[in-house]
Amino acid sequence: MSNVHSATDSKAFIPLALAILTVSDTRTPETDKSGDKIAELALAAGHQIAARCILPDTAETLRQQMQSWISDLTIDVIVATGGTGVTGRDVTPEALAPLISKSIPGFGELFRMLSYEEIGTSTIQSRAEAAICTGTIVFLLPGSTGGVRLGMEAIIIPQLDNRHRPCNLSELLPRIRHEH
Repeated sequence: MSNVHSATDSKAFIPLALAILTVSDTRTPETDKSGDKIAELALAAGHQIAARCILPDTAETLRQQMQSWISDLTIDVIVATGGTGVTGRDVTPEALAPLISKSIPGFGELFRMLSYEEIGTSTIQSRAEAAICTGTIVFLLPGSTGGVRLGMEAIIIPQLDNRHRPCNLSELLPRIRHEH
């Protein structure tokens, strides 16, 4: 049986520009291990970091930052970490909701399925999700470095590789952008 889900073809790799948003009331550039992990894995895969910031768990502030990056045609992908839990301060999905053109429910479903193998039923507390927002791909990951590693390595990095077969989000980006 072939391993179709990880096959790549011989096309040249196309790097994408990523913006990294860490959602936290307490993290600083020195303590942002989850943001560092996103940057490390994206750079190792050949992508570029176009922007990065840390913002508190305030829906309006988060929405304004995401809208700014969505409007920036030099940014292809936004990866946010944090604020996806179920407490009152976890507002990242709510901040993103009004900006969504098309949700990608399979991302959250797959993330929780894979996460279950690592943390069991605790995965139900994750509201990780992905969406298209006016031509920009947005991923929301948990604030834990384990959740970031899982999401990036198992789903995001393969889907941002234009050589990944049978299909990937990277190769759809020009069509997604043309539609908006």
